[in-house]
Formats: sequence, structure tokens, C-alpha cells
Amino acid sequence: MTKIGIIGTGMLGEAVGLHLLDSKYEVTVYNRTKDKVENLVKHGASAVETPKDVAEKSELIITVVKDASAVSDVAFGEDGIIHGRHNELTIADMSTINPNSAKKISQKFSDSGISFLEIPVMGGPTVAIDGKLIMMVSGKKQIYEKFKDVFDIIAEKVFFLGDSGTAHSIKLAMNLQLAMLALSISEGITLTRKAGFDPEIFLKILNSTYFKTGMSEKKAYKMIKDDFEPTFTLQNLKKDLDTINETANFFGANLSMAKQASQIYQNAIDSGFADIDYTGILAYLKQVNQ
Repeated sequence: MTKIGIIGTGMLGEAVGLHLLDSKYEVTVYNRTKDKVENLVKHGASAVETPKDVAEKSELIITVVKDASAVSDVAFGEDGIIHGRHNELTIADMSTINPNSAKKISQKFSDSGISFLEIPVMGGPTVAIDGKLIMMVSGKKQIYEKFKDVFDIIAEKVFFLGDSGTAHSIKLAMNLQLAMLALSISEGITLTRKAGFDPEIFLKILNSTYFKTGMSEKKAYKMIKDDFEPTFTLQNLKKDLDTINETANFFGANLSMAKQASQIYQNAIDSGFADIDYTGILAYLKQVNQ
């Protein structure tokens, strides 16, 4: 079986790693914060000291880090991936980054003789643990097909989208939906409460209509109970909104709602809500409506 490395073992990286271990893959892990690999090691992963070490032990490395700068750092920095390169090595980036940055990173890997794929996902750690993610892939098709068995273990649906940059473009469009849905549901709940009604009535009616979503059917019921245990933090979604707006500017797209959403999420961070779930935008709205 393919020897897999994972660089970045936060909530998503850990969940993907645990599922691969459960599926009997050999997994080598690295994280800058050492204690974040402990659970994976308990379940059979091998921890190493540098991204270079991961490269030397792996055929496929999955990077799951904060942003394009972090991808570049683990890839090309001191003791980075390229210093452990070998002929069988492929990098698959699961981070959420600007598609233009993805193209530049892809070219730099190619110049170093290393294959590169983009594999951003939708679903988060609660579904990653069971291999139920939705994956978007771009890069060279023959490289995708070489590791298709691994991707089919990680995700229940995989969309191959073509050239480098495509997958991250679609991923950003998807995360924009997250931000807007969370805001829309939160404002609906807030309005219902201000009108003097139980917001569960609002959710019951919403979920009886064409306008229901997975968020309104699941997360929203936690939201009205002030349960914002993070699967994807508010701060991380704000980071993605920044990337969305940067990408929109690059492509000449005017996304006025994305700009407004970014400011609202920034206000929430400034008010102390950075580390809760992104649906905790409701907690911010509750505060400003007191």
C-alpha cells in the first residue's frame, strides 16, 4: 500500500490520518506543535522531526496547513519537503489557499522534480474520520489516477477538475457558502428571538421548505443552544474570507457580500469569538443585540 505522510495534524489532518490508519495505511506525521501528533502516534502513526523526514519516508504527502505561506514553508524552507525528494514522491495539498499561489507552488515543485496535486475538501473532521469528505482535485490526471485509491478512502465523492488552480478556486467558492449560510441562519435566529419566539420554530419551518440546508438541519440546533464546539474555527473562516476576497480581486470579480461578511467576522474576532466554531457568529450577533 502507498506510504502516506501528513504534514499538519490539526483537527482535519488528524481525522484524515486516523481514518487512513484505520484503513491499514502506513502513515508518517509531522506538526510544528509536537503534541498535536500524539493521538496519531497512539493509533500507529510514526512521528518525525521535519517535513524532510516525512518526504524521505513517504510516496504521497498530504499537507493540511494554515495558508499558502505555511505550504511554502513546509515545502521549500529549511528541512522542507524538497530536501527529502525522491523519484516516487507526490505532494497533495489539502489546505485552503489562493489558486494563484497554488499554481506557483505547483510550478516550484515541478521545477524540483516533484509531482503536485491540489485536494481541498468539504466536510471537516467529523466526517473525515469516516472517510466521508467531498474532495476536489486538480493537477496532472495521471498523477491523480496513480493515487485514486487513497483519495477514494479519504472521500466518498471525488471530483477531478483539471489544471492546477481549479480545485482551490472551487473550494473558496464553497467556503463562501459556509460563511453566508452561517450569517443567514444566525440573523434568522436573532430576528426570531427579538420577535419573542423560540428559534426552534423558525428552524422547524425552514427545514420543511426548499430552503433547508445541511447546516439548518444539523448545526443550527447546536447554535440555538449556544453550542459552538469548533470543527472549523471562526478565525479560520475569516482567514478564508480574506483569501476569497484576494482571489476575487485577482480575477476582477466584485463580491460585495464577501467583503461585508469578512468585516462582520473580523468584528466577531475583535469581540473575542475567534476560537469557537464559525457558526459562533451567532454568539457575536447575540452580543451586539443585547
